[in-house]
Amino acid sequence: MQEAKIAYDTIQDAVSQCSSNCISLSGGLDSAITAYFLRESMPNAITIIAKDFVATDLTYCQLVAQRFGLPLQIKLAEIDEIYSAIEETVRILANFNEIEIRNNAVMYLAISEVKRRGFSGIVTGDGADELFAGYNFLVNKKESELKAELDRISKIMHFPSQKIGKSLGVRVESPFCHPKVAEFARGLRTELLVNTRDGKRFGKWILRKTFEDILPESVVWRHKAPMQEGAGTEALTEFFDRIIPDTLFFEKIKEIKERDGITIRNKESLKYYEIFRTHHRIPKSEERGIGCPDCGFAIEDGSRFCRMCGRFPV
Repeated sequence: MQEAKIAYDTIQDAVSQCSSNCISLSGGLDSAITAYFLRESMPNAITIIAKDFVATDLTYCQLVAQRFGLPLQIKLAEIDEIYSAIEETVRILANFNEIEIRNNAVMYLAISEVKRRGFSGIVTGDGADELFAGYNFLVNKKESELKAELDRISKIMHFPSQKIGKSLGVRVESPFCHPKVAEFARGLRTELLVNTRDGKRFGKWILRKTFEDILPESVVWRHKAPMQEGAGTEALTEFFDRIIPDTLFFEKIKEIKERDGITIRNKESLKYYEIFRTHHRIPKSEERGIGCPDCGFAIEDGSRFCRMCGRFPV
């Protein structure tokens, strides 16, 4: 398949331009591809796993590291380390969106570990899901809708890892975001983005077919797992549900609604909002204009969710 050869060459060229000596290795398809292309330079691979929660990345990252002979550092994060990472992530990203904070606390821990070990940069797989239809909500889109949805996503995509890296003084390189990779992805036919195998729909089809004889089969055909699931931080939702009493929760969200005009939907968001309040000013309602129904902050053109509080849809 001609497109597979172009995909291979284009991504290889983008990865070759990375100078970082670490990679963020989740064991997902995207990080495995970067690991393959960087294998000869033997970068250090960093994986973050929540020690006290169920995480799905552990087996896959070990498979990839073993396949390419990469030195793998698995950081087993204690709950107090995760909580500290949450506080710093809220401070840096300046929002209380529980999904974004839950995901990017993992990236904060990874970049912090890179810095602690004295490395100057890290390579990530950011951009592949957005450009090659990797998200689960895209795989069942009608052909006529898929390209329009990808075009919308490409216009609003952003990667908090860049902001976190800048704050910590660590270079974050994302080869899938290279202009030539993006240009290649936008020109692909829809059947090369989403297709069916054994009755199951898969996004990133061209990437899977290109690397199916190079990467472990279980990695190539692994379904998309959000960072929070792979590292185990999705369990934070249940954790905060347990430690915050219902009576206190309802008392606090009522107070926040009356004082700040902001609707808090769950206990996890409440905790992140309280952290947010210690670092950032809450604009008065008249300063916010027309925006999210829950928090009043502006919504990006073309976006269907609020980056500030995480409401979806808006």
